[in-house]
Amino acid sequence: MKKERLYLYDLLDDPVIFYPAWYLLSPKLHRDENLRESLRAIHAMEFVPYTHPESFEDLFAAFAAGLYPIFREKYATGYFGGRVMTLESGGWRAMPMSREAVELAHWLI
Repeated sequence: MKKERLYLYDLLDDPVIFYPAWYLLSPKLHRDENLRESLRAIHAMEFVPYTHPESFEDLFAAFAAGLYPIFREKYATGYFGGRVMTLESGGWRAMPMSREAVELAHWLI
């Protein structure tokens, strides 16, 4: 399956955060409006509709609902194949377990 680039300027006319300038995605994820909304929030630095989860059940319920929670106000995350993944310019990467990853204050849903 050929991956497609989703360019930042296809999401926003005037982004606040310019890096990365594009994301490499499958055609299905390229069209996913929930993912696009998370990326718009990150690059516009507008997190008004987002809240911190009260528990990990809330976080995983967001994953199950097809949402892409935001980690540390800079990464869209997804849950694929039993792993939490972060989206980087070159595609999805497994998220390493760290102290920050288990602090709910670093997550927005």
